[in-house]
Parts: sequence; C-alpha cells; structure tokens
Amino acid sequence: MKKIIPQVILCLLVACAVCCSCRKAGEEGKDEMGTYSAGMLDPLVIEFLKQVSKNVPLSKVPLKALRTELPPVFRSPKIPVKKIEDFNIPGPGSEIPIRVYTPVEGNKLPVIIFYHGGGWVSGGIKFYDNLARSLANKSGFVVVSAEYRLAPEHPFPAAVDDAYSALQWVAANAQKIGVDPSRIAVAGDSAGGNLAAVMTLKAKNEKGPAIAYQVLVYPVLDVSDLNRRSYYLFAEGYYLMKEDVEYFRSLYLPDEKDWMNPYASPILARDLSRLPPAFIITDEFDILRDEGEAYAKRLKEAGVPVKHSRYAGMVHGFISVPMIKASEVAMDEIAANLKAALKN
Repeated sequence: MKKIIPQVILCLLVACAVCCSCRKAGEEGKDEMGTYSAGMLDPLVIEFLKQVSKNVPLSKVPLKALRTELPPVFRSPKIPVKKIEDFNIPGPGSEIPIRVYTPVEGNKLPVIIFYHGGGWVSGGIKFYDNLARSLANKSGFVVVSAEYRLAPEHPFPAAVDDAYSALQWVAANAQKIGVDPSRIAVAGDSAGGNLAAVMTLKAKNEKGPAIAYQVLVYPVLDVSDLNRRSYYLFAEGYYLMKEDVEYFRSLYLPDEKDWMNPYASPILARDLSRLPPAFIITDEFDILRDEGEAYAKRLKEAGVPVKHSRYAGMVHGFISVPMIKASEVAMDEIAANLKAALKN
C-alpha cells in the first residue's frame, strides 16, 4: 500500500501539469493557426447548449420556424445607432432588402458589407440586427446588412448573385450612403462567411468592385468534403451538427457537380493570390473549424496577409449569443482588425 501511494501522487502531479498546460474553462483566447487544443467547453457555452437543446438538430426544425423564430438565447435589447436606413435594391431575380447602419457623421466612411448566416436557407437582416449595430458602433464604419434569396426555393447560385449585386450597388451608390468606395470590406458568419469569401473571388475574376478587406467568421469553405477531422470530432452535441450541414447543402446545392465550384467551395479555387487581406475566426468545438484554418493557410501560402484567431471553448454561432462573454471579445477583435486595415 505504501508503494502505491507515491505512484498515485506522481500520476496526480502529471495530470495537474497537463491540465495547467490547457486553457481553463471560460478563459477566452486564441490558438496559433492550424493547431489543435484539447480544451474544455466554456461554462457559458454549456449553458447555451442546454438552452438550445430543443432547437437542435437544426435540420429537424421546420424551415418556416427557422426563418421566423429566433430562440430567446440569441436575443438582447436593441443597441442604439445614430442612423439606420432600409433600402430595396435591384437584384437579378427580385429586389434585395438591405439595411444601412451609420454610426457617426461623415460622407466618406469605410463600409462593411455583412452577409448573414443560416445555412443559405434561413437568417436575415432582422436576426442579425444587433450584431450589425454592434459592428457599426465598434468599428465606427457604415455597415450594410444584405439579404439574399434563400434555398430551396432559390438554390445556388442565387445567393451568390444577390450578394454580388449588393456589393456592386454599394460601390455604385457610395455617395448616396456616405461611404468611400475604395474602402469596402466584406464580412459574414457561417454561410455568410462563405458568401463573403466568394465575393472576393468573384470580384477578382470579374474585375468588379475593389474589396479592401474580408472578415470570415467560422465560415463554410468546402461543401465538397464533410469528412475533415473536426467533422469527426464534433459531429453532434456542439450546436451545428454534421447532419445539419448535409441538409443545408442538399437544399442549397442539390446538384452534386456544384459542390466543386469555387463559388460554393472557395477553398477549391486554384488561385487565391491577389485577394484582399483577411481576418478569419474559427472556434474550437466546431465542425467547420478545420476548413477555416486550412483556408487561412492557403491564403497565406498565396501571399495574402492573414490574421486568424481560434476561440477556445467556443462552438459554432457563439458570436451571436449575448450571454457568452467571448462574443464581445470577438466583436472587439473584428472591429480592431477592420480599423487597422481601413481607417486610413
């Protein structure tokens, strides 16, 4: 018995050392690009997962509910913004609703075109209203929140076409909304991050409006491969599940041949050079984590300036959850990177 006790103590000391090398639960932070940390879920994320347990898997929620009902955990009081205007702009299929958030007086402010998430089948201006308000206030820049036609009624490439129409409209109507057409950034989360990344490719390929910066928040970047390691590690139990992505893909991209199209899977583009500098956020416990980090690596290899932050203990969607403290940290970091890139 006396021989066993020292061995037990030694094991405990080793375990303690290992734990100390990991992030503590609830500690916001970022890991280096491409690394994997076997950390713990933030306690607030655990509470979030409990509160949305009746709303997952998302693929089992009726589309009508996904499009009209925002779970209480995502709601918060309206953030005041100096000026907000709604427009309906011309689109390739129908008019496109956009909302323009202007936080300060000015006539040549930088502008951020924001594309919402929702698996290309849900989401919209109203669901992302407070996020857009926060982004405008924190950056001091105009934010244009753009809607797009949703699948399955309007499959690929309808969302891409609408997103590009919004980009073109902002560039052509810069004076009308008080922005500088030489300082346009695109941003989006999840499926919206996919569209933001696609806009940089499309604008380059078609010699369209110049995009000065891109912000991709846990983006979808490769619909052709749902078997990356993070898909295996976090296939279920972490809000966005593998079956959800399969379902959204089936609605948005019913033709498998389109899965390989770079305007659906930007990571498959042969040439990523000459794209705008990027800031990419991934989160530790997210099936989309690995493709986001692989894209950051590919951009860097192509000579594109890239900043990447992996948020420890976080799950997909965290930036839209007010109760999760890291959401505010992430918004501050997004704003700081935008200011550094576009302020002058």
